[in-house]
Amino acid sequence: MLILAGIAGVVTVLVGLLLMLARPEEYGLADRRTALPPRSQVNASAGPYFQAPPTAPPPTPALPPAPPMQPSTPVRLVIPKLGVSAPIRSVGLDRQGAIEVPPIGKPNLIGWYRSGPTAGEAGPAIMLGHKDTRSGSAVFSRLDEIRNGDLIEVHRKDGVIAMFTVGGLEQAEKSVFPTQRVYGRSRDAQLHLITCGGTYDRTTGHYTDNVIVYATMTGTRRE
Repeated sequence: MLILAGIAGVVTVLVGLLLMLARPEEYGLADRRTALPPRSQVNASAGPYFQAPPTAPPPTPALPPAPPMQPSTPVRLVIPKLGVSAPIRSVGLDRQGAIEVPPIGKPNLIGWYRSGPTAGEAGPAIMLGHKDTRSGSAVFSRLDEIRNGDLIEVHRKDGVIAMFTVGGLEQAEKSVFPTQRVYGRSRDAQLHLITCGGTYDRTTGHYTDNVIVYATMTGTRRE
């Protein structure tokens, strides 16, 4: 039986957060980064998956980016192609220093890392969701079906809907997580969605990989 799948390795996420603060060397973690390239998704011969060294920037869509906005708390994520319409709750860090994941009993809930940018603000807004739980599928169970050019909407507390266009989908082993690409600074408003993927390892109780969606804000509209 599958176990909840939004949990990435503690060290990997912590390194990402320190990179976001742009001072990883002060914490003695800079040497934990790796230059190994992330692995594309298994059986992805059709080429929908992004591959590049971890230091390469996120893939961007063909549409030009929209100007970033002022911060506003995200309240709902909508992915029309996948039939996703899910509430968002802000999350911080757990006792081990990793980003918290939504509660097991709320599989349709998405966690937004509140110490990072909000959706529509310059930089990467980071959101996590479960792939599945012990009782069945969860909000990001079909995240690997998303493709370049697909639309993602984030409803904000200020009444603005930030519209993001997908620029790329990546599946990377957790041991070579693309920290800089996911958490690094950006002048544009970006949205990075993270869940688990790859093979479920019954020995460790975790999936081997992360699935990451990279999207850039290309427009806005009012509720």
